[in-house]
Amino acid sequence: MTFALSILDLADVGERETVADALHASVDLARHAEALGYRRVWYAEHHNMATIASAATSVLIAHVAAHTSRIRLGAGGVMLPNHSPLTIAEQFGTLASLHPDRIDLGLGRAPGSDQATFRALRRDHSSADRFPEDVVELQGYLRGRSRVPGVTATPGHGTDVPLFILGSSLFGAQLAAALGLPYAFASHFAPQALEPAVALYRREFRPSEDLERPYVIAGVNVIAADDAETAAAELRATKRRRARLLFGRDRTLSDDEIDAVLDSPGGQQVEQMVRYTAAGTVDEVGAYLERFATHADADELILASAGTSRGARLRSFELVARSHGLPAAA
Repeated sequence: MTFALSILDLADVGERETVADALHASVDLARHAEALGYRRVWYAEHHNMATIASAATSVLIAHVAAHTSRIRLGAGGVMLPNHSPLTIAEQFGTLASLHPDRIDLGLGRAPGSDQATFRALRRDHSSADRFPEDVVELQGYLRGRSRVPGVTATPGHGTDVPLFILGSSLFGAQLAAALGLPYAFASHFAPQALEPAVALYRREFRPSEDLERPYVIAGVNVIAADDAETAAAELRATKRRRARLLFGRDRTLSDDEIDAVLDSPGGQQVEQMVRYTAAGTVDEVGAYLERFATHADADELILASAGTSRGARLRSFELVARSHGLPAAA
């Protein structure tokens, strides 16, 4: 099966690292991805998370774009209910004007935060209900056909920044199909509805001026290593890290305590989150990605590295590029 490969970068802030360290590392990762032949790198809007530095998504994209030359960069995604469509049109219109034909805009309707942060963002509970209308309003600004009389996005007007609908449920699939937009499913952390959502999207897709045929991107975790033992150790460390985020936010838990949580019924939540994870040697990961692309009926896979160190993550992406035969830059 033929499919493209891309990367989701959460700008991870590691132990004893600063936010600046994480952002500089994102530049380094994008440069490596560009050299290795990946199609795009996306950044996700998450708030109030000490280990993720990509909250100001458009600012990070601007910085990375200024330090790369060819690779596509985008939001995976902007949580549109947190913003006005005009503001996002102006931000991404600016990016597209500075970096033509390199900018993507993935849109989600989740808050990307907890309830306290939800309030701090000045959201109201009707924001998510307006998501379909907000997507259409944003699309109008970017196409140069504003749906708001007397209001033009400058920058943004006529830039036609490509839009993608992100989701982990049938709602996003239905919206993407109705609008004739590409659909990206967050199967790297919320895999439950992958198959029915993709099937619904492909079945109900309506061709549009943006897209003639349905296009599916599916998220998958990746841990590729030079030997199986290293990959297995990285996978266990990744599960421990996720368990700490879920169960140990207000206290420090030892590895033994975390392992006990993982081995308990409560640990099944972590196992569910990492259901779609390619972990192993280069050949094992390559074979898994082939199977997963078929299972997800995906045109493109976006890889979330689950490695616990920068070196491990870069090595993982290098090995995957090798296994997939990506056309590395000269």
